[in-house]
Amino acid sequence: MKEANPTVSIQTELGQMVIELFPARAPITVANFLRYVEENRYHGATFYRTVRLDNQAQSPVKIEVIQGGLGMDEHPAKLPPIPQETTAQTGLRHLDGTISMARLEPDSAHSEFFICIGDQPELDSGGRRNPDGQGFAAFGQVVQGMEVVRQIQQRPSGGDTPPVQGQWILEPVRILAVRRV
Repeated sequence: MKEANPTVSIQTELGQMVIELFPARAPITVANFLRYVEENRYHGATFYRTVRLDNQAQSPVKIEVIQGGLGMDEHPAKLPPIPQETTAQTGLRHLDGTISMARLEPDSAHSEFFICIGDQPELDSGGRRNPDGQGFAAFGQVVQGMEVVRQIQQRPSGGDTPPVQGQWILEPVRILAVRRV
């Protein structure tokens, strides 16, 4: 009998989302995310960035995602960065509801993750959103709660988020609990 993929619940102040993880295809990335979950490292985390068609005027390559985690600055709960598992390696794609690791440079992902709203092929390996062409490390899929993801994406935002496009959510959405289910 085949073992089921692990699932994780992210309970926010706006509702819950459930994410199925794909350890057979992205083992390093899933193990990293689960370590954050199981060691309660996402305590106090938020969804703090929204990228919509209307708030990335400087980018020639438009995407739609929400980003969450411990923040882009130093944080005592952050673990060392992990090697990047590109979509060329895993065969996964950035589709509607895909969860993926945020990063600035290759092999620099820590705790930050994003969820795609709609299909986002420019985030895959070879895509044009990241100048290095390596894309981002997809590792799971929202299986329940996309309405919560879309609600977070529509939160009022403002201010630039250099060096990335999109905007900070003016009132970040608190993540109340992240746990395996």
